[in-house]
Amino acid sequence: MDKCGIAMEFLENKSIFVTGATGFLAKILVEKILRIQPNVKKLYLLIRAKDKMTATKRFYNEEIGKDLFKVLKKMWGGEFDTLISEKVCVVPGEVSLTQMGLIDDSNLVEEMKNQVEIIVNLAATTKFDERYDVALATNTLGAKHVISFAKQCPNLKLLVHVSTAYVSGEREGHILETPYKLGESLNGMEGLDIATEQKVAEEKFKQLQENGAMEETINLALKDLGLERARMYGWPNTYVFTKAMGEMVVSDPKNNLPLIIIRPTIVTSTYKEPFPGWIEGVRTIDSLILGYAKGKLTCFLGGINSIVDLVPADMVVNMIIMAMVAHKHQPSNQTIYHVGSSARNSMRYIEFKRFNYRYFTENPWINKDGNAVKVGEVTVFNNMASFSRYMNIRYLVFLKGLEFANKAFCHSFQDKYVDTKRKFNLVMRLVELYRPYLFFSAVFDDTNAERLRRDIQNKDTETETFFLDPKDINWEDYFMNAHIPGLVKHVFK
Repeated sequence: MDKCGIAMEFLENKSIFVTGATGFLAKILVEKILRIQPNVKKLYLLIRAKDKMTATKRFYNEEIGKDLFKVLKKMWGGEFDTLISEKVCVVPGEVSLTQMGLIDDSNLVEEMKNQVEIIVNLAATTKFDERYDVALATNTLGAKHVISFAKQCPNLKLLVHVSTAYVSGEREGHILETPYKLGESLNGMEGLDIATEQKVAEEKFKQLQENGAMEETINLALKDLGLERARMYGWPNTYVFTKAMGEMVVSDPKNNLPLIIIRPTIVTSTYKEPFPGWIEGVRTIDSLILGYAKGKLTCFLGGINSIVDLVPADMVVNMIIMAMVAHKHQPSNQTIYHVGSSARNSMRYIEFKRFNYRYFTENPWINKDGNAVKVGEVTVFNNMASFSRYMNIRYLVFLKGLEFANKAFCHSFQDKYVDTKRKFNLVMRLVELYRPYLFFSAVFDDTNAERLRRDIQNKDTETETFFLDPKDINWEDYFMNAHIPGLVKHVFK
């Protein structure tokens, strides 16, 4: 079993409550704790479900059944099921609901309130253009509900709230590890109020329903509302806006709770633990890798020398655990940790482009017909205007081709025209959503994170399994031997 010094000692006999337990980072956190400290007292895992049976089914299908747990299963063999049954308590609920939707099981709820010492809030919806009501309910009001529960836990030692570094919006330069205050906007716009935002979303939904709008129309209108409200106050999308408001909620001094905020940058597959390259779902930059591998991505919009701030998932989880340890040794009312690579080992899009070309040249994607997809150099557009001109020209040329080919088939032409226009609009919408990150020029200051790394090194000589320093990452080796192979194996299939 791995020796992890002060972290293992800290986790022993702790009762920890994790929200968003079936999410990507939460799974890695749960696996790590069970692997390094099986003598943890209890892991209470909040899983979105209407009852215990449904929650348990989700836990086994979406968590324990994943490759992520194969190392732990091998370690424990026939005792694995016993470990899980003794150390894990599945809790059905929904963070977006009042009281987190905890089932009417007074014994379980009271047990949690009395036992929980640490809460890790990992519940989030990460879609950039999520419906505004949905994003508010999970990312902002969900944080409020977690705070409400935390105040009912007499033995609570710490609340860890996992946010995102991109609550900074499109600011440039050196971005510090500083909190947001209630009502603060990025552009100086006054009047930001969470209760008002909730009311705006509710009234919009009610109006659409009363007008008999179809579900698709409602979804699109509420997505557009989120983007509109975000941009009104200086944020580029609904996700980072609602996460910023979530930070405002948990950081409110009136809460008087011991708090740590973790702000990761773009989270990628595992670097080392429990093995390199484990990932789930197509995450941010991975959609570009997938499109390129399949020969569908032939052009790229972005600053080729812009920083792409990546951080492997296991490094984020290690920082969460070590931040808990640091808080025990030196408690403070609030500490924010940026967890990323831009300050100490930045990677740029030109390198990202090179790694993809090299990998898929050496290991081409095999399409459904059994043929190897040949990849080439990607055309790079360094501004939105040139990209838009290119896309509009391609769109018009394609439509002319359709018109020529379908002169005798008017209905067929009309259907293809509508479908092509829909796809074109979708591409341009996605490009606009991702644009701020394709030209990102800021560096996330990680002074607090660096101080934590130094403190841990001074106090603990057994830190080999706690990968914390972005300077240790060899980006080419990681992409060629961990991240892209992991995507191919676990996601692309």
